[in-house]
Amino acid sequence: QTAGQSGEQELESLVLKLSVLKDFLSSIEKKALKALQEMSSATPTAAPQPLSRKAKSIPVQTFEVKLDITLGDLTKIGKSQKYTLSVDVEGGKLVVLKKQKDSQEDWNTFTHDKIRQLIKSQRVQNKLGIVFEK
Repeated sequence: QTAGQSGEQELESLVLKLSVLKDFLSSIEKKALKALQEMSSATPTAAPQPLSRKAKSIPVQTFEVKLDITLGDLTKIGKSQKYTLSVDVEGGKLVVLKKQKDSQEDWNTFTHDKIRQLIKSQRVQNKLGIVFEK
């Protein structure tokens, strides 16, 4: 009989602990809700909706890169030339810019629908292959 009684006591104790825990969680939830309400009322009309959406926009990223066409062509190129790669995620464009002598610029723009695949090299950490349509 003592084993049955101790089992009942453990169950009662567990139920009591769960009840206390439930009350504790409920009070935390109420405090969090109150804090959120205070925060939202303390800030008189935050930035208008269009502005807050604009702030989350992804800026155009620019990278200095070396163009590596294929390994077979490396011997023909000799010295690798530096290019500027601009990535406009929201505009869906990839621009490869080559600075030439006399501050002239030559660039190619690729739209997102022309890019078929991005391949990150497993051997060279900072090498990325881009497969274009055609």
